[in-house]
Amino acid sequence: MMSSPAANITSVLKETRKFPPPGAFSAQAHVKSLAEYEKLWQKAHDDPEGFWALQAESLTWFSKWQKVLEWKEPFAKWFVGGKLNASFNCLDRHLVGPRKNKAALIWEGEPGDSRVLRYQDLHREVCKFANVLKGQGIKASDRVTIYMPMIPELAIAMLACARIGATHSIVFGGFSADAVADRNNDAKARLIITADGGWRRGKVVPLKNNVDGALEKSPTVEKCIVFNRCNQQVHMKQGRDMWWHELMMDASADCPAEPLDSEHPLYILYTSGSTGKPKGVLHTTAGYLLGTSYTHRLVFDLKEEDTYWCTADIGWVTGHSYIIYGPLANGATTLMYEGAPNHPREDRFWEIVEKYRVNTFYTAPTAIRAFHKWGDEWPKKHDLSSLRLLGTVGEPINPEAWMWYHEVIGGKRCPIVDTWWQTETGMIMITPLPGAIPTKPGSATRPLPGIEAEIVDKAGNPLAANQGGLLVIRRPWPAMLRTIYGDDERYRKEYWSHVPHAYFTADGARKDEDGYFWIMGRVDDVLNVAGHRLSTMEVESALVHHKRVAEAAVVGKPDEIKGEGISCFVTLKTGETPTEELKKELQAHVVKEIGALARPDEIRFTESLPKTRSGKIMRRLLRDIASGRQTTGDTTTLEDYSVLARLREEEE
Repeated sequence: MMSSPAANITSVLKETRKFPPPGAFSAQAHVKSLAEYEKLWQKAHDDPEGFWALQAESLTWFSKWQKVLEWKEPFAKWFVGGKLNASFNCLDRHLVGPRKNKAALIWEGEPGDSRVLRYQDLHREVCKFANVLKGQGIKASDRVTIYMPMIPELAIAMLACARIGATHSIVFGGFSADAVADRNNDAKARLIITADGGWRRGKVVPLKNNVDGALEKSPTVEKCIVFNRCNQQVHMKQGRDMWWHELMMDASADCPAEPLDSEHPLYILYTSGSTGKPKGVLHTTAGYLLGTSYTHRLVFDLKEEDTYWCTADIGWVTGHSYIIYGPLANGATTLMYEGAPNHPREDRFWEIVEKYRVNTFYTAPTAIRAFHKWGDEWPKKHDLSSLRLLGTVGEPINPEAWMWYHEVIGGKRCPIVDTWWQTETGMIMITPLPGAIPTKPGSATRPLPGIEAEIVDKAGNPLAANQGGLLVIRRPWPAMLRTIYGDDERYRKEYWSHVPHAYFTADGARKDEDGYFWIMGRVDDVLNVAGHRLSTMEVESALVHHKRVAEAAVVGKPDEIKGEGISCFVTLKTGETPTEELKKELQAHVVKEIGALARPDEIRFTESLPKTRSGKIMRRLLRDIASGRQTTGDTTTLEDYSVLARLREEEE
């Protein structure tokens, strides 16, 4: 659990560049101007329930709700009394009319195999697998763990669970057996769906072997369904383990979607807790589906003919919301890729963009910095002219990475939507609407219509422009988490006890004179230097602004005089050599960009940084290294443990 946050963070990032939406883009956009956005935002502010009720008309309901919102702080119920089904909204309703033969899912496997599933194909597979689940005794409200590679069967399994009302718990395919067991046990899962393996950088990730280890410690799991992806020899336990293809062979393709209560639990998604015990974020059906479809349509300015690609893994919330539920509820064509962005070469993503004529590309700042580091020659080998909109997600993007993305990938013609949201929010909360809001590199700009975000001090008082403080959400929104699974008290304490009558995001931010939000990263990641609270993100941005730096992570380390010193871990661009002179040059560069207050106490060069497989830098682990402490807490999300070992060796 997070310690009590202090507010008032000194903001030092100076960024004055501004990019208006291209005129031709605005003319065709769902929201065409700043005035139109402001009118919409005001309408939602004045009558939030009326606004969300109007948006909810876009979903297909089996029976209408009696009440839009029942709010007993901090517990919300949305569209009370309404009945619907997420799988029906994502599939069945598109089978009437031309979308029946439209590509729902385009899939590219890492070895180069590919598949296209039209809406009617996906519907058929989902219905068959829903009947498979029923045949194994799975019913509404049972929990099902899904631990699979990025293959179409992962989407099929999710939507089949949603169809019969089973609550899915997707565990990211990079997690260990222990992490899978922890999540099985917390959710009391009855069944697990996996594959023999999945491809990652040309090697097979042994998913079924990990599941075998997990099931030794998962007493509630009765059955295991295995998809054959890589033709691996795996152990199949008699009576427990079954092959996907054998079960599907005789399954009926007739499975009507269950009418479910608006608040029926759709899924649990485990997010790392700072205590080391993962917490199960619970999302329900109607509000979540509305939030993801509404934001997907507006933020990505969805057009019927778009080929849309979100590069996230479905094991993270971005994949749940913006590969599957949001796009499919809107009848979009969503692209899914199995493997690594640099396999077999550093241009794999651009090859895919060119191959499928991708129009919308949504990825993480970490990935963008990696592309930048690998060099412009890779994207320049490919025709990226189909792109019309770019997006970023996962953490604040530093202005230099934003500019590279804008110029090299977007050809200076594509608006960039820098989206701020969380596993807990379920949907995008703060972002530019690409046809309406001028962008500033590094700013998530304005809250979406229907979202009441504020920067406050610890007492909940709003702060003046450009004062760094705590980012909170003032009013409930449809896709918000309902609780931490099985632990209402932890939910209340973690999100609703820090600032009176507000959801505390755990992020620091400031709002500029134009009302634009600048996210400064987690409050845990704020440095306290000689009484000044500085954002690590801003120091990192200054470092990455240097022409020889590809990526940087900044953490605090104990300092007897200043309270905290600034420790910087820096990755250089390909071909650059680390030297003592360069360390001094970088220290001087930070002083020039920010001021003497932010001068780094130490700079360490490293070939790579400890990251999760979703690309987030694990600063908590770097803080341990900088402070000479042993690593504690949850490390199950770490992609490459050898990075940590190498950093420890350098320390010694």
